Amino acid sequence: MSQEVVDGDRVVPNHGLKRVMGRKLLLLFIVGDILGTGVYALTGQVAGEVGGAAWAPFLIAFAVATLTAFSYLELVTKYPQAAGAALYTHKAFGIHFVTFIIAFMVMCSGITSASTASNAFAGFLNDGFGLGLETGGAGLLWIALGFMTLVAIVNFRGVGESVKANVVLTLVELSGLLLIIFVGMFAVTQGRADFARVVVFESSDDKSVFLAVTAATTLAFFAMVGFEDSVNMAEECRDPVKDFPRVMLTGLSVTGLIYVLVAITAVALVPVGDLTDESKGSALTQVVAAGAPNLPFDTIFPFIGMFAVANSALINMLMASRLLFGLANQGVLPRAFGRVHPTRRTPWVSVIVTTLISYGLIVYVVRASGSESGSNAISLLGGTTSLLLLVVFAVVNVALLVLRRKPVPHAHFRTKVWLAVLGAITCAYLAGPWARSDEQQEQYVIAGGLIAVGVVLSFVTWLYNRTVRHRKIHFDDVAQLDEDKPGAGFPKR
Repeated sequence: MSQEVVDGDRVVPNHGLKRVMGRKLLLLFIVGDILGTGVYALTGQVAGEVGGAAWAPFLIAFAVATLTAFSYLELVTKYPQAAGAALYTHKAFGIHFVTFIIAFMVMCSGITSASTASNAFAGFLNDGFGLGLETGGAGLLWIALGFMTLVAIVNFRGVGESVKANVVLTLVELSGLLLIIFVGMFAVTQGRADFARVVVFESSDDKSVFLAVTAATTLAFFAMVGFEDSVNMAEECRDPVKDFPRVMLTGLSVTGLIYVLVAITAVALVPVGDLTDESKGSALTQVVAAGAPNLPFDTIFPFIGMFAVANSALINMLMASRLLFGLANQGVLPRAFGRVHPTRRTPWVSVIVTTLISYGLIVYVVRASGSESGSNAISLLGGTTSLLLLVVFAVVNVALLVLRRKPVPHAHFRTKVWLAVLGAITCAYLAGPWARSDEQQEQYVIAGGLIAVGVVLSFVTWLYNRTVRHRKIHFDDVAQLDEDKPGAGFPKR
């Protein structure tokens, strides 16, 4: 267990981790965690829901994410430990099953996010090398599966997360999006941009403005997730209580502004019908080609996109496999998932299991897209990630309200109660079926299937412990849930 050190009126856990992250590095971490697959892969789909007003869903998604960010800020400064949503849920409700479901949903969101990145990677590779593969066809499917296999191999070998490496990756991801914005500015000087389109609302299904924007927001929300992962760095920040509030809000604001500018630029340069037509290439690749046809940016951009989504996939699969390992190490999932390779010291069983689940997701969404030949695969997976996290965020907002009755002896950030209430209501609303189009309803099938797997595994573990080992299952220490312990070898139970 971690001990606590009193520093003035603050309490800082003393666990042996080196506190290397100041405000600048924390800001880069948060920005880098949010940037990536969402805006690179889903800009075209968002435009397809609302037409030229594609910037509006990104702006609304930013507002909803910010509401929940305020709740995370109070909780992370009140409990400056790793484990995030699972820890807050456990402290608020103390119900084993609820804690398990939240932790498992976070894990599943990582797998669906990585699967989204895998599909996006295949598309960018197709564009970058001019392979001319059919959208959603067998060629791109095999590329996506091959890429996920490569991620699994890297995951198995062991990747030590480095703050310096994150800085480099963040700058590359950021360069791709800034490139879009600069191309838009250049296109304006050349008379190629038509900004009149950015105020034109269009819905392919003749939905009302409210329903269409809501459906698009559930997609755009995928681009805003990632800020919640930063709470896992609390124990490696120099002053988490003081730094987190201003840095997290700054990071959200920076990424929100970039996303809105990218969406406006995309619609102003490329007609919405082309943005949604994946046979013409990914949406942002079309934007670069349209805005600067005489410059080689359209050749470079797909490779920047590949790098960005590859980073997202690796980070998410690392998180998913370690969280599965942590659940087994806590004794709430079969102990086999906690096995560590004797030489690589990585949770190899969890790596294999999470990779197999991602394979199934990639194949399922492509096949389920039917006559559209896989064109909805990315939006289905991205939407499922948003669905899972919206439920988690709703619970976190409620947990904050419950934990208000449990004070701690040190100073911490305090949000307004009405912000947490509004955050819970908006997240719960966006997680409901009324907030999705008919095509997006399939997200519930994917999410339900993933959660069902977890429930079954948990029940098998419970049954084994009760009938064979004659002991109950419960979380030993939720604060250490997502901490990789390569020296453990096997779970505690």
